[in-house]
Amino acid sequence: MGMSVTTSIATEDEAERILKLQYLCYQSEAELYGDWAIDPLTQTLDSLRTELKEHHVLVARLGDEVVGSVRGWVDSDGVGRIGRLCVHPRMQRHGLGSRLVRSMEQTLAAGDASVRSFRLFSGHRSIGNLRLYQRLGYRQTDVEQVTGSLSFIALEKQVEQHLAATG
Repeated sequence: MGMSVTTSIATEDEAERILKLQYLCYQSEAELYGDWAIDPLTQTLDSLRTELKEHHVLVARLGDEVVGSVRGWVDSDGVGRIGRLCVHPRMQRHGLGSRLVRSMEQTLAAGDASVRSFRLFSGHRSIGNLRLYQRLGYRQTDVEQVTGSLSFIALEKQVEQHLAATG
């Protein structure tokens, strides 16, 4: 490719590109679960713009193209919540998802000293995602039955594990 991928905080100008990437990336999830009304596919541009103001949003860029994104925030219990990880299909399986999750962990831990753990979730049939999160040190903590065909698997990792892996 000749260019390297950079990761940084998303700007409001990138909202539309992030939403288009999210729509592209979550097609496979919708197909996997037979549900085309999942939140990432129905999110509005205004809703994403609100998230850009209220949460941490990171993007990965290849030149001017947004090829990855992840969102995060710290809840009132000191849990760094990480979600909406998406990597352009042609860029998958090259470590970009891992890089985005680690970058979000660093962003959340650096921005709030009360962060004691990180939590994310994935659908039960999303085997590739579950493997990725387990490789990053996340362990299953809960399963929530959402519909007859969908369960969310919650995974968590203590901040100490993050610090040991990056320090």
